[in-house]
Amino acid sequence: MERRAQTQGAAGDPSPAVVEALADAGVFTRLARLIEIRHRTREVPLFSSPQRRSPLVGLHHSRLRGRGVDFDQVRVYQPGDDVRTIDWRVTARTLEPHTKLFHEERERPIYLVVEQSRRLFFGSGRVLKSVLAAEAAALVGWAALEHNDRVGGLVFGNQGQDEIRPRRSKHSLLLLLDRLASANRRLLDEAPVDPENLAQALRRTREVLRPGSLAVLLCDERSLSDTAEQQLRLLGRHVDLLLMPLSDPLDHALPAAGLLRFASGPARLELDSHDATLRQAYRAAAGERAERWQRLASKLCVPLLPLNTATDPVEQLRRHLGLDKGGPR
Repeated sequence: MERRAQTQGAAGDPSPAVVEALADAGVFTRLARLIEIRHRTREVPLFSSPQRRSPLVGLHHSRLRGRGVDFDQVRVYQPGDDVRTIDWRVTARTLEPHTKLFHEERERPIYLVVEQSRRLFFGSGRVLKSVLAAEAAALVGWAALEHNDRVGGLVFGNQGQDEIRPRRSKHSLLLLLDRLASANRRLLDEAPVDPENLAQALRRTREVLRPGSLAVLLCDERSLSDTAEQQLRLLGRHVDLLLMPLSDPLDHALPAAGLLRFASGPARLELDSHDATLRQAYRAAAGERAERWQRLASKLCVPLLPLNTATDPVEQLRRHLGLDKGGPR
């Protein structure tokens, strides 16, 4: 009890000194770190601009529509205009080529659905999966705000759901990142993980978002239950989706390290990792999870950008989008 009192404040959060030490080790994130990530948005063009077309648009099976467009006016055709926008009625009437002009909608709701549960409080790479989720969400959020879109989101996990409605406001994004950092710090609590918390978050997302919005899902690769998949299919009928499941190298392969002990609350488990049959079954189960995400993304015709804790998320996204020499993975 004495040690708990030293490491946690009155609200149950770890003390600032503990947070700083654990953040340096990649166990927690800081709000300052999530704010700093805004300087890296130019390295990954997630959203198109008049000067730059996002590689997301060209991903196989991608159906991200971007913002809608509204008719603006008709003017005389000029060299370089898209011939597909020629107004043939006006052209026939005036005997001079005319083209239609459109203007893009001023903003689009971008909704970040981010998991922060004990299921993500694990990692053998540069950071824990929970920190990776926060970093990737911040990167997408800053990119959307820079694109003049409305940004909001839903943080879900051990403590229920925390929602910020989409607004084109830096304050709104900072509020979302602060809630995300706070939920991240609370992962030391031994609260049980609700196996259907993803399905519940997706159900709430369906209630909030209008058609034409973009929902970006950042969750543990293992969170996809039958109910959650059904909710994703329903959500995908009305809004665009970007799927970013998170994993750790140890989620996909066990090292041959002898007897491994696991604990979850009062439950205890021991595995002999020298058992080749056990390691093969473990790899097969991980492969089935990855294939399930692939099938779902193909069925919904949406981009799938899986991330892992081994390397920097910006580098991974650049590979996915074919921005490095190696091309997309």
